[in-house]
Amino acid sequence: MARPLSAYDRALLELERDILRMGDHVEASVAKALEALKEQDVALARQVIEEDALTDDWNYDIEERALELISLQQPLDKDLRILATVMRVGRELERIGDYAVNIAEVALRLAGQGPYFKPLVDIPRMSELAQNMLRRSLESFVTRKVEIAKEVIASDDEVDRLFESLYDELVGYMKKGAQYVDQASYLALVARYLERVADHAVNIAEMVIFRETGVRRPGRAK
Repeated sequence: MARPLSAYDRALLELERDILRMGDHVEASVAKALEALKEQDVALARQVIEEDALTDDWNYDIEERALELISLQQPLDKDLRILATVMRVGRELERIGDYAVNIAEVALRLAGQGPYFKPLVDIPRMSELAQNMLRRSLESFVTRKVEIAKEVIASDDEVDRLFESLYDELVGYMKKGAQYVDQASYLALVARYLERVADHAVNIAEMVIFRETGVRRPGRAK
């Protein structure tokens, strides 16, 4: 028969649940920001920007509760790594939320400029890859499966390759003529933001590995 959960165990579980709720919200924000960009939807872009306050509040609340547990319980070893991971993942999600806002701001900027000079194909593909990395990193967080975290880290190479290819293409358009410069430069920013979303998903995966093994930054080891 399983032992009853202590108040400390229940507090940890609730923190992890809130991380997942925050992650769902942030992933949805990225998806809505991309939709606003593709459809030049001003109302949706503004919604993403307004809802960022919820992400900030979530991060602050999670950090405060984790710090309180550290202060009251003075955890060691694995328990301390768990709480450090919770705080770090909250910060990573908050930064991803900021990039969703950045994309929504670009959507607002470009909404009144007419059709895009080329169909948006690579940017939605980058968004799909980055969102999947985020989803999988949070899956590794909740299941404690290190192998999933390692897969997230490895998949970042594909996002980087796509970013470099798209960036070179957009620079090429800017060189063709002044009529492309404004849109192309803003779309290059969106590509950069998505590349950073993927990097933050990698950071989450690395923290999961740290929580489970004590190894820091496993994806950077040579």
